[in-house]
Amino acid sequence: MLGSRVLLIVGGGIAAFKMPELIRMMRREGIAVVPVLTSAGAEFVTPLTLSALAESACHTELFDLTRESEMGHIQLSRSADLVVVAPATADLMAKMASGLANDLASTLLLATDKPVLIAPAMNVRMWEHPATARNRAVLERDGISFIGPDEGEMACGEYGAGRMAEPEAILDAIRIMLGASRPLQLASEWIKNAPVDHRLSGKHVIVTSGPTHEPIDPVRYIANRSSGAQGTAIAAALRDLGARVSFVTGPAEVPPPHGVDVIRVQTAEEMRRAVEAALPADAAVMAAAVADWRVSNANGSKIKKDGSGRPPVLEFTENPDILAWIGALEAGRPELVVGFAAETDDVILHASSKRMRKRADWIVANDVRPETGIMGGAENAVTLITHEGAEEWPRMAKSDVAIRLAERIADSLTGSVLFGAEVDA
Repeated sequence: MLGSRVLLIVGGGIAAFKMPELIRMMRREGIAVVPVLTSAGAEFVTPLTLSALAESACHTELFDLTRESEMGHIQLSRSADLVVVAPATADLMAKMASGLANDLASTLLLATDKPVLIAPAMNVRMWEHPATARNRAVLERDGISFIGPDEGEMACGEYGAGRMAEPEAILDAIRIMLGASRPLQLASEWIKNAPVDHRLSGKHVIVTSGPTHEPIDPVRYIANRSSGAQGTAIAAALRDLGARVSFVTGPAEVPPPHGVDVIRVQTAEEMRRAVEAALPADAAVMAAAVADWRVSNANGSKIKKDGSGRPPVLEFTENPDILAWIGALEAGRPELVVGFAAETDDVILHASSKRMRKRADWIVANDVRPETGIMGGAENAVTLITHEGAEEWPRMAKSDVAIRLAERIADSLTGSVLFGAEVDA
């Protein structure tokens, strides 16, 4: 995949705002990206943003005379290893199905001889409309590969199928298609029928994620910088291995994954109660960045300045320690309890002590000093600490950390290694 080239066509939907992150993810994997932005897509993201992140010119116009003397649109359509359309709007799908070519994007799609992957994104009624269903059937017969759409809440306020697949899922599909060792025209069938690891089928895993918000008054709260990205990726990876996932999430920046049971909470106490209600479970992954303290004298009304220049006096009390609580359960303790330790100094020492003190089986430790960019970022560098010692993992995308951790959890719960020789009877 290193050195592969993707032509990314960005359509006109609100999901276009996720394309900068997809470009970053592809570039980190060594994929060259050439962006093409439709006129509607330019209402949501700028050519400069895509160009800067891709480190390549962003193409917007069909009739660019500096290139058309050499039939630039033909060259552009043939120079990539893969064409990706995201978001693929109902309009773009209709043009593709009808063979229209009245702008740069549709012309490239008609002129290309390379595999095409599209990530549909539209209102649920548009996705379910018979015309869109017909267009999808035509495109699938033409060999176009699909990723998504997902079910979820949409920008219009409605809920249902039509939400664009998350960048992580799109990248997984890109990996599959670029890593193809078989005819790429079969990519759609390959994605659908790829070998599936369902070792966690029948297992229940609780995952906590995101920060907690501890109120000071009705408009202010204490929180931390956790985005919830790592916990969300772990929940998705466990789901993909067949587990039933109870996803207990604080007010995270990233949306929860589809296909899991989502329990939304605000405070640490609400999170503890939600975890307790979700038991019994085979494993618990406590990835949330739970606030250690809460304000015991939180005000029921907004605290006002009183003119004295003195700040209000806030009294703190310790929040429930969810990891220590679940690790110490005598009845109903999950077989595997995994905690997280976000540290700024002596990472291994503090994390190892935490594992013993809180009776966790594993601790996933990371260095979250500001200069690492890990807290709230797209990558992580972790050390897995078990009773056997500390295992340092290289820095990688949070989605890759999640996949690796989920596979280790599956090994632990099932006593099997999917592609190895060791399988317990």
